[in-house]
Amino acid sequence: MTADDNNRTLDIEGIMSCLPHRQPFLLVDRVLDYSLDGELWLKALKNVTYNEPFFAGHFPNQPIMPGVLVLEAMAQAAGVMVQLWHRRRNEYCPMFYLVKIDKARFTGMIRPGDQLIMEIHQRRTLRNMGVYDGTTSIGGKVVASAEFLCAEKRD
Repeated sequence: MTADDNNRTLDIEGIMSCLPHRQPFLLVDRVLDYSLDGELWLKALKNVTYNEPFFAGHFPNQPIMPGVLVLEAMAQAAGVMVQLWHRRRNEYCPMFYLVKIDKARFTGMIRPGDQLIMEIHQRRTLRNMGVYDGTTSIGGKVVASAEFLCAEKRD
């Protein structure tokens, strides 16, 4: 699969071709839009359903998506963006790992039935690392934001 400038979306099969994650830990359902020119950015969607495995214990009768999984979802969206960028250039893209989170803020609760919209912007690259800004919103209201660093896996 290659990045297509005319159709800047990606379905679940396209996402799975970019990420090693699988259910129940694949936290990006669709890519809604992206840009691989100039500033790299990506907009993705996660549908939060009641049958998510984490809701059984977080918290029974008051289900709330754990903040750490919201951060993971944003990092996965960044991973899709990086894979698309490398594929567009016909370059090998190594595996990247989330290594640092800064300025994480949670300003709302995420419950079953919510539709998360994640917006990721690449701020800069440093050798084998990328620095990203991410926000997650529900209905236009930001419920989480963070800066994060991902690094290439070295053998």
